Amino acid sequence: MSDITSNLALPYLLPSQAQKHVTHNEALQRLDAIVQLAIAGSLHEPPAEVAEGECYWVLAPASGAFSGKDERLAFRQDDAWIFIAPRAGWRATDLSDGRLKLFAEGAWQDAPLPAETEFSILGVSTAADTTNRLSVAAPASLFNHVGGDHRMKINKAASGDTASLLFQSGWQGKAEMGLAGDDGFSVKVSDDGADWKTALAVSPDGIVRMNHRPVARAARSAATLTIADGTVTGFHDLFLSAGGFALGMPLSSGHGSGLVLPASGLYLIALAVTVLSETSHAVALRRNDAETLIVATGAAGSRAAVAIANLAAGDVLTLHHAGTAQLQFGPAATEVSVFML
Repeated sequence: MSDITSNLALPYLLPSQAQKHVTHNEALQRLDAIVQLAIAGSLHEPPAEVAEGECYWVLAPASGAFSGKDERLAFRQDDAWIFIAPRAGWRATDLSDGRLKLFAEGAWQDAPLPAETEFSILGVSTAADTTNRLSVAAPASLFNHVGGDHRMKINKAASGDTASLLFQSGWQGKAEMGLAGDDGFSVKVSDDGADWKTALAVSPDGIVRMNHRPVARAARSAATLTIADGTVTGFHDLFLSAGGFALGMPLSSGHGSGLVLPASGLYLIALAVTVLSETSHAVALRRNDAETLIVATGAAGSRAAVAIANLAAGDVLTLHHAGTAQLQFGPAATEVSVFML
């Protein structure tokens, strides 16, 4: 029969043993140290001040009174250090971080969670609350497959509710995508978190709309006019407009205003010209009265020309005429269509 117990190494009281109280007290010391184990910290050497009953984990390389006691528990009892080697499976509360630790593979590790459990609120490196019941603070989050597919599901109770992903900057909403108030998928953006614009909307039957994409169909008021060589004409009406197109200041020629571009980008431009007279006439669409983007030339009849141009926000488009001729202005006659690609 051994002189100590198998698990906690507590000394037995033996027959005919003198001073049995010494053996008994030694066993009580170990029980007092190990039961409800709480580790005050991890040190290479004893602390400058220590309270009776405190316990420390000895780090390698140990020095001072801890020398030669690497990777053992050091207990302060009766003004002396007691060293105990933990066994696999021991549990302790780490008072330095408030976590429950498990001794395994020669080190104290965070106690694992149960294989199946349910949390009402969970914060990962941050605090959660009753609204954000799952909160994660991390450089990245990974949702991986287990053998095949992986689908993230966001469900809402009714069609009028919202199921979406909200993207913020400085805790201010900047972009949102999902089912926002209906069953159509949408992508919305905002400068200030209050005024939202729907950049993309897809109806449940698959129809795609981009109501804020810059597009315009501009023409001078419907009329038949004889335009002299060198005249600059503009536009009176936007028969189709989205994305911020506008008419600028009236032209000095008195023939409408320039068409002002709302955003920088690549544009598809279509110029249509209807000439009523037999004289040849050329109409050039220019940017900022300097650069010719597209030209339609011909005598009596309708002419059209198409081009792609890289335009900048604030550019002004006008029509420059070469040759004297009678033109039909207005939609479906002499007009310009501009569409951002």
